[in-house]
Amino acid sequence: MSVSINKMKRILIISSEFPPQPGGIGKHAYHLATYLKAEGLEVKVIADVRSKAGKEERTFDDSNDFETIRIANKRPRIKMYLARLARSRRLALESDIVIATGKFSLWAGALLGALAKVKRIAIVHGTEVNFKNPLLRQSINFSLTRFDEVVAVSNYTKSLISHLDIQIRVIPNGVVVDRWRASHKPRARIEGCPKLVTVGNVTERKGQLNVIKHLPALLETFPKLYYHCIGITTNAEQFREEAKRLKVDGSLGFHGRLNETDLKETLQQADIFVMLSKETRTGDVEGFGIALLEANAMGVPVIGSKGCGIEDAIKGGYNGELIDYRKGDEFLKSISLILNERADYAENAKNWAKAHDWSRIIQDYLALMN
Repeated sequence: MSVSINKMKRILIISSEFPPQPGGIGKHAYHLATYLKAEGLEVKVIADVRSKAGKEERTFDDSNDFETIRIANKRPRIKMYLARLARSRRLALESDIVIATGKFSLWAGALLGALAKVKRIAIVHGTEVNFKNPLLRQSINFSLTRFDEVVAVSNYTKSLISHLDIQIRVIPNGVVVDRWRASHKPRARIEGCPKLVTVGNVTERKGQLNVIKHLPALLETFPKLYYHCIGITTNAEQFREEAKRLKVDGSLGFHGRLNETDLKETLQQADIFVMLSKETRTGDVEGFGIALLEANAMGVPVIGSKGCGIEDAIKGGYNGELIDYRKGDEFLKSISLILNERADYAENAKNWAKAHDWSRIIQDYLALMN
């Protein structure tokens, strides 16, 4: 059932990330804008230009039904921040609701309270409210108290700011189920039996290294196992060296960032999607894990870490399993359990993704705005 809007509302979304460049915050902001527009609202988005010439952004923006205002990359960066703030203020004066998502956007949204009489909604994902630097953390905490509404994408993220004297609503991340369906037979088979896959920037937070460290023990039980890492290869060489030291480098591959077609073809062949995320020393954390829902939508069961936002993305024993990323015995047990009952896990995974379809998630945002 759709939530009705009392009157036409003009929505301004200020996001620190936005497609076509990767990032969970940007993906969330894009779907939020798309589905609000589909509900008949007037939507504008403010985001940065990340590519060198801006051609990728122009092509992407032209394909959308809503307007995206891009702020050019300038040096020093303070010029870009000031330009974004100035443009945000002008557009906020023409809007009914401002939605801020991402670190800088939270600061900007808080400042707009003194500059424009507009309802302000903050969306928090994880890392931006978990800084170890006291000054940064205090500035974000203060900013959140200036918003009319605060939304956390997971109960874990909510726990990071639960000490603040504010009301926090949890609206989980979503997935466009129809976009994540196996459409045809893969053009090429991927290696492994079983095949484990992680999609995400190859970094400490995403947990690829944690999986690699468990490979020696996993290969004793599953000698043909292969681990596929998909995403920007930020720390790939460092992780490959660790794999060589452990003598398991022949059982994993780094594929880089794939286009959506190739990504789907790889995912539909995966036996299990894995994300053994961990919090980094700087406070970088996984606030939810949209990639887990995308895998689920394709019928792929998932294994993820406890102690982060992934706990909201996985219902243990249903669409996947939650483990302590440090414990190899839990990892091995979960793999065996899923492989033995994979048909049930796969069906449950699809149902879990449907429950998180954006057509449902958007109703919570409409209710909040109303």
